[in-house]
Amino acid sequence: MSPTLQTDVVYRQVGLNRIDDLLALEEACFQYDRISRRNLCNLLQSPSACCLGAYHRGELVGSLMLLFRKNTRSARIYSIAITPTFRGKGIGRGLLIRAERRARLRGCKRMRLEVRLDNGVAINLYEQLGYKDSQILSGYYEDGAHGMRYRKELD
Repeated sequence: MSPTLQTDVVYRQVGLNRIDDLLALEEACFQYDRISRRNLCNLLQSPSACCLGAYHRGELVGSLMLLFRKNTRSARIYSIAITPTFRGKGIGRGLLIRAERRARLRGCKRMRLEVRLDNGVAINLYEQLGYKDSQILSGYYEDGAHGMRYRKELD
């Protein structure tokens, strides 16, 4: 990551006032399985969800939606999106590290996520951060693509 980008990226929680930015990010990042405006509104207002954003000079360039389940010590990464021009610059790693920190603060002992089997870049990042594959998900995605469930025990 370039020194300039590192110092220019700010991570913070995303609120309902940035819903249009989140929807534009979904549009730029995903062809299928996009979060709808209605679902996004519900998630942003839910006490069992947290949306983290990465901002570069005020522009939302990445987001991570983290879900917490009642009566469990597990958190789930529901969605992570990085705008194409900012991929490979450490933003996904930064969001994941901050999400794990949030999960620990809420008493979670585990993180889990699902990822497309054809998304090698994301899989590599998850494995670098200690996530372990636990289950193949046949036809999991809207377009019929297979997925993989990953888990990580939090310290």
